[in-house]
Amino acid sequence: MHDAPSDSPPVPGSGPEPLGGGLKQRHLTMLGLGGVIGAGLFVGSGAGISVAGPGIVVSYLIAGALAMCVMRMLGEMSAAMPASGSFSVHAERALGRWAGFSVGWLYWFLLVVVLAVEATGAAQIANGWAPAVPQWAWVLVFMVVFTAANLASVKNFGEFEFWFATLKVFAIVAFLVLGLLAVFGVLPDTDPVGLTNLTGQGGFLPHGWDGVVSGVLAVVFAFGGLEVVTIAAAESDDPVRSVARAVRSAVYRILFFYVGSMLVIVTVLPWTAQKAGVSPYVTVLDSIGVPSAGTIMNIVVFVALLSALNANLYGSSRMVFSLAERGEAPKALLKVSGGGVPRRAVLASVAFGFVSVLLNLKWPDSVFLYMLNSVGAVLLFVWALIAVSQLRLRRRIEREAPERLVLRMWAFPYLTWAALAAMAAVLGLMLTDEDARPQLLWSAGATALVLVVAGLREWRETRMNNR
Repeated sequence: MHDAPSDSPPVPGSGPEPLGGGLKQRHLTMLGLGGVIGAGLFVGSGAGISVAGPGIVVSYLIAGALAMCVMRMLGEMSAAMPASGSFSVHAERALGRWAGFSVGWLYWFLLVVVLAVEATGAAQIANGWAPAVPQWAWVLVFMVVFTAANLASVKNFGEFEFWFATLKVFAIVAFLVLGLLAVFGVLPDTDPVGLTNLTGQGGFLPHGWDGVVSGVLAVVFAFGGLEVVTIAAAESDDPVRSVARAVRSAVYRILFFYVGSMLVIVTVLPWTAQKAGVSPYVTVLDSIGVPSAGTIMNIVVFVALLSALNANLYGSSRMVFSLAERGEAPKALLKVSGGGVPRRAVLASVAFGFVSVLLNLKWPDSVFLYMLNSVGAVLLFVWALIAVSQLRLRRRIEREAPERLVLRMWAFPYLTWAALAAMAAVLGLMLTDEDARPQLLWSAGATALVLVVAGLREWRETRMNNR
């Protein structure tokens, strides 16, 4: 880690990063591109289309713009002060130990719970291809393979993610090309569709702006995952330049992939043609005569789930390692292999991941559902702390080390405040939405619990220091 600015409290563990390097620029760039291209886009986007119609394009623009702002803020801080704990370290430097502790543990809990969803989802697909192998066995195989890869070397993680992301990006580009050809009637047995499907079936906003807002709620969490790029940057050959380049290239391209593919989907077919539980990508590919469209998308979703599993295992291990480095997690997790891999942190994260998977397999509608709800809105809490941290650290860096600002947040501080207001609006909308409200309340409860623990820790340390 880099040292904290001179007038800020020192951050325990500051100094040379003990983790091994090895991630190349291509790894970080593809991690940034592929990190959020997952099942949430390929499958979950159908829910957004059903509530917003063609207006889902606007929903993705709004949600994507918010994600871009968060990444720009995070990129600014990470390029100036690279650290394996990324925004947890930034929050500690900006707001105090309670903030670093809270956001670090909340994010770790989010990753290890979502990890269970991804492992189970990939196992369900694999079980469909090979029914003789039970679902739990597939989960075991995936967890063991990716644990071994993460224990061996950070380069293994980088290579896995590079090729996973390459396949996902290729799939999106191929879909965009085929979709555009279908729109212009270039493909065999297709006629030009023009803009008919954007204006028919109730118009561009069939459910009005309420539908667009509901669409934002349905898709905003699909952008979670970009944060891992800034965590990984600390283990790259040139952290400052690597994170700046990765953030710059990722935000625009991801917005292009998301918004572009949604625009193709609602242009090629009427939004009413989408079927519940079926990927809109499959529906479009079927309509333009792509053979075995369902199988192709199953493979892409399978890869996307394994990619997310790999990235979340990596991100969670580095986050808990950083917490241990700053005295916010057991010191035993600090042991690093000769190759610079925090093996105990990896094992601790995957151990809780295994517990989450078992809960998901045995009690998907009770115990695990409560766990999943408790992290449903955590991403927004994390994003809010990133924004608040950036507001405070930007002024400090400008005053003490302006040369570190190789990547700057746009229109500071106005756009940062606008992003915070947008996050508050999304949380407010979740409170009024019957389906989203349980997630918000459970997540708020989990966040409050972590904050109470953080407060008690600080109170105890202050009391001991005053004796």
